[in-house]
Amino acid sequence: MPQPNDLSRSLVTLEQDSTLIAVIEMGQSSWLVAGIVPGIERQPLKKLTADQDGLLQLLHRWRKEAAQAGHTIKRIAVAYEAGRDGFWLARWLRAREIEVYVIHPSSVPVSREHRRAKTDRLDTELLKRAFLGWLRGEPKHCSMAAIPTVEDEDAKRPSRERESLVGECTRIVNRVRANLARLGIRGFRPRLAHAPKRLDTLRTPEGTTLPANTLAEMQRDMAHLRFVKQQIKEIETTRTKRLQQASEGGRDAMVRLLARVVGIGIETADLLVQEAFSRKLRDRKAVARYAGLTGAPDESGQKRRERGLAKAGNARVRHAMIELAWGHLLHQPDSALAEWYRRRTVHARSGTRKTMIVALARKLLIALWRLVTTGEAPAGLLLRSAV
Repeated sequence: MPQPNDLSRSLVTLEQDSTLIAVIEMGQSSWLVAGIVPGIERQPLKKLTADQDGLLQLLHRWRKEAAQAGHTIKRIAVAYEAGRDGFWLARWLRAREIEVYVIHPSSVPVSREHRRAKTDRLDTELLKRAFLGWLRGEPKHCSMAAIPTVEDEDAKRPSRERESLVGECTRIVNRVRANLARLGIRGFRPRLAHAPKRLDTLRTPEGTTLPANTLAEMQRDMAHLRFVKQQIKEIETTRTKRLQQASEGGRDAMVRLLARVVGIGIETADLLVQEAFSRKLRDRKAVARYAGLTGAPDESGQKRRERGLAKAGNARVRHAMIELAWGHLLHQPDSALAEWYRRRTVHARSGTRKTMIVALARKLLIALWRLVTTGEAPAGLLLRSAV
């Protein structure tokens, strides 16, 4: 039975004689637009500058040509691959009553030749073939990405910015330590508050102070580190205020509920809600698939083997859940999921335990999804009183 939010196939009957179909191969400076226009034998191909107004004019011109050929256009369907440009064009076209979809690039079948020809023109042919099959309602012909609102995309920015800043902190600390190791100095801790003042007191094994250029570079690195840590603090303070002022219901309520689970902090709760749980995922299989916590079987003839994780979903959610699964064993030892893991790994090798932690991460993700969407808590889960 088709689901209302199923994006693996179209749920609207395709009337090809009254439907204008177009696909866009998007580049940084130009777009290549290919169309299927009813009543016109040729399939037009037009190169445009990266301009949404020019694209809209082209679609209206093709509609007029179809009308002149005796076909009244009742539906305009446009598609392009998800990529660098995001979803702004889809939202812009939908606001102008154009039906638009964003195709998952990995769902478009391509030739398996070792050195296949690849041009923008050939890419538009592949997109047309995939999009046309999807419009006909053929299941799993290609998959469409859900088009988020501006608010949905903006809600993810603080968590992603913080992740980037934390990575920048790590890079700075590693650079400082590498500089000191080059001079034979160890044990310096750049993250401490008084670390910048200690730079002048450091001595090499020869008893000399730091060279002038190296000292100046490290002082700049420490100033940069202090600035990045201040930005992280601002993001966390803003988020805390938002959660305190938020009303009941919505995403912030989900974050507060998840943060009550022992072993889950505000940062992880916010990431899971903004990246996964706020989406309209239809069932537990879709939840696991979105995080990429599903297997990749390789079966042909007598061969039966697993190639590991599919890794086709949201990498942020997947990484967070793997870490959370290990933490769940420590902070929730009496939960049903922890008991399930221990029963299956009590006499297992280390490799088996690593494999089973992925299964635990998948089960835990589904359990947390049910907790925030239906209020159903897994057996034995410990909750804090309030956040």
